[in-house]
Amino acid sequence: LRGKRRLMLEIKNLQATINNKTILKGLNLTIKPGELHAMMGPNGSGKSTLANVLSGKNGYEISGEINFRGENLKKIPVEERAQKGIFLAFQYPLEIPGVNTNNFLKTSLNSIRKSKGEKELDTLAFLKLVREKSSELGIDEKILSRQLNVGFSGGEKKKNEILQMKILNPSLSILDETDSGLDIDALKIVAKGVNSSRNDKKSFLVITHYQRLLDYIKPDFVHVLSDGKIIKTGCGELAEEL
Repeated sequence: LRGKRRLMLEIKNLQATINNKTILKGLNLTIKPGELHAMMGPNGSGKSTLANVLSGKNGYEISGEINFRGENLKKIPVEERAQKGIFLAFQYPLEIPGVNTNNFLKTSLNSIRKSKGEKELDTLAFLKLVREKSSELGIDEKILSRQLNVGFSGGEKKKNEILQMKILNPSLSILDETDSGLDIDALKIVAKGVNSSRNDKKSFLVITHYQRLLDYIKPDFVHVLSDGKIIKTGCGELAEEL
């Protein structure tokens, strides 16, 4: 049990099926606190399915083990996973008309704080936090007064995801192809957000097609996913080989 507590994430023989199609076919992965793992592989290999399953998305038939800090995740709903410290940055962030971005962030943060028995932030304390994190990332605060992702460019949506990560301060951050479609400036902001968040208590799983993000974010381990299984693991140089 002590060993399990030292692990952030432990996946054993994970199989995931949706619409009668098996996508993950016995995946094994262990992530310790402080580690950043990159997951690479071709389209259809199961990368986004892995992100969806870890975040708790409905619709999948699951077998095998998924343990987060020693706790079995399989029956824990998506909102409780977020409260426990799991964050997913989407490949295609959703637009939510009528929902103000600042209100969304404040409600999300206070839900997590409340679940931990912490005092909720009032509006002034929250806005101070937002200004601090926006400034760190070089993000224009004006986008936060708009409806969530509505009319945002692809780069703005991805920057907003990273700002959410900074504000919510999760233990395990899963970035599902957050670098796709980004210009170099937006890519640097994404990388800055990840690098400035790294410490010995947080872990990251970065899912990507491209090595260019890993020029700015140096992974501890790189995994190659193919046909629902990890077929090779190495250090950062493995991404360059791919």
